[in-house]
Amino acid sequence: MHKRKERRTTSHLSSSLNPRSQYPPPMATVTHPLHTSTFKLPLPIRTEISHPHTLSIKASLSTNAPLPGRKLRAAVIGAGPAGSSAAEALASGGVETFLFERSPPTVAKPCGGAIPLCMLHEFDIPSHLIDRQVTQMRIISPSNLTVDFGKTLRANEFIAMLRREVLDSFLRSRAVSRGANLVSGLVTDIEVPNTSSTAPYVVHYTANNSRHALSVDVVVGADGANSRVAKSIKAGDYACAIAFQERIKLPDEKMAYYENMAEMYVGNDVSPDFYAWVFPKCDHVAVGTGTVRAKQDIKAYQRGIRERVKPKIAGGKVIKVEAHPIPEHPRPIRVRGRVALVGDAAGYVTKCSGEGIYFAAKSGRMCGEGIVKASEGGDRMIEEKDLKREYLKAWDAKYISTFRFMDLLQRVFYGSNAAREALVELCGDEYVQRMTFDSYLYKRLAEGDRWEDVKMVCNTIGSLTRCNIVGR
Repeated sequence: MHKRKERRTTSHLSSSLNPRSQYPPPMATVTHPLHTSTFKLPLPIRTEISHPHTLSIKASLSTNAPLPGRKLRAAVIGAGPAGSSAAEALASGGVETFLFERSPPTVAKPCGGAIPLCMLHEFDIPSHLIDRQVTQMRIISPSNLTVDFGKTLRANEFIAMLRREVLDSFLRSRAVSRGANLVSGLVTDIEVPNTSSTAPYVVHYTANNSRHALSVDVVVGADGANSRVAKSIKAGDYACAIAFQERIKLPDEKMAYYENMAEMYVGNDVSPDFYAWVFPKCDHVAVGTGTVRAKQDIKAYQRGIRERVKPKIAGGKVIKVEAHPIPEHPRPIRVRGRVALVGDAAGYVTKCSGEGIYFAAKSGRMCGEGIVKASEGGDRMIEEKDLKREYLKAWDAKYISTFRFMDLLQRVFYGSNAAREALVELCGDEYVQRMTFDSYLYKRLAEGDRWEDVKMVCNTIGSLTRCNIVGR
């Protein structure tokens, strides 16, 4: 076998979308079996971002079959942060991409809406999408011990708060601007080929009160915790929490308190295994809670958080009520055949903090980039081993330890009110705060001080001992 010459393809992934621009969604061409088509890479869109992200694709000694006369064809099911980020990377990299979104596209799952600072730059999120820049955060214990958790934030640091429907719409439109074909319809079934490594997957969906089918080479499942794609490949079950949230419009004098303030409440009255929150939005606050152990009692816990914050939200009017399942850990199987799961469908929500937006978008992008690389810009078929190598292995190497660590923290600090008191007490330590924010805001392992780390461990043991946790 002779060695092919190295080829590089660079595609711009970071151009900001003009929010006033409209991108009419192209209709999917439905054929079966796969038709032969030509595909042109979209021209880069002019942007004010001075440092665009680029995707470099390096040809390898792949033995995968070439696709003469057409490009690799991918279906991305679900157009939230995970699906839209995957579709953007795929379309930008030369893969013929179909992005499925169930109508109506303005519906978003209940979500606190906090995203880390690094996501704004990494995914080029324009500032006008941000509702609030939170610089003050308070965590309140079961006994109402209150700790100001934002006092170590630097002058240029904040937690961005936004509405999911706004973010999702932006990312979805940007994926379309890069060449993804938006299909507004409900996916009802994924037809999985029996044995052939090149036979198409057939996506069955309904749109405009009629049934359709689309044949593709690759499927990316970004369709949430109740993923139909995951069921189609028998990806296994996982524990799900339920999140319940009310959006409450407050009187101006009440809203002024939450201008740049977020609050987290812990206690058996608001959740037996998670926390409740009050997060500020553009003209209202999101008040919610979640649980995995007692989902049937979620409304009782919602009443609990409303009671805890009653004086602060007095006179407010509920304008929206939302509920949605939230995964508690990664699925047993996230890649099978030429199908990959990303975002909530893969189980990428951290315990303890409940963070999922960044990990959804990041997993989608990494999966899309991995497919582009393995297919050499959409020119070759890919296999399961390619998805595992380019996406799954890279993801686990970068993030799986974070998920395990957050799981440990939840088991230690969320099991009882005594443990929650210890957690809040620890959060008062400025070193703990700085390490927490460095890790959260920048998604990197914070470089600490050795002696401060030892001190933090001793303080943790001391807090747990005082709260009668150690030695039980």
